Amino acid sequence: MKKNIGNALALYPTPLVVVGAMVNGKPNWLLVGHLGIMGHDHVMVSLAKPHYTNQGIKENKKLSINIVDEAILAKADRSGCVSGSKEDKSELFAYSVSEAGVPMITDAPAVMECSVEDIYETKGFDNFICTIDNTYAEENVLTEDGKLNYRNLKPVLFEMPTYEYLRTGDVIGKCMSFGK
Repeated sequence: MKKNIGNALALYPTPLVVVGAMVNGKPNWLLVGHLGIMGHDHVMVSLAKPHYTNQGIKENKKLSINIVDEAILAKADRSGCVSGSKEDKSELFAYSVSEAGVPMITDAPAVMECSVEDIYETKGFDNFICTIDNTYAEENVLTEDGKLNYRNLKPVLFEMPTYEYLRTGDVIGKCMSFGK
């Protein structure tokens, strides 16, 4: 028999990302572990209401989702340790700014450039419903047919409630192959 542990969120681990947004004319970076898929071209990014980054996202309706691998983990972790309202994080990463004005981390192996379509508020959180406008990826994390290869990408995973970072694991098998 299973034990009832209350309304605990049991969907972790999730990919660790750094959200980039222009805030007061400068790039700001925020470590994020609360995001989700909403179809094949929409994602949701959930940020606590007090985050400095939220004001820039609300103003510009644009953000980047930068996938974190182990090579950028230390800087990514730093982006979650301090608020942009107290420390200028614009130079934490080398970056480029897209034609749409979205800051993107140069060393992130994959980056999604997004437009905010809606904001859904829950107690203490701004949940940004985003359309994926463009996805940029380094050549070495792509398959021959141009799709992301997660065995090469190796995104860091975030696990809660322990607040630990995990490495991605081994391939178990092909989807929808076990039940045939």
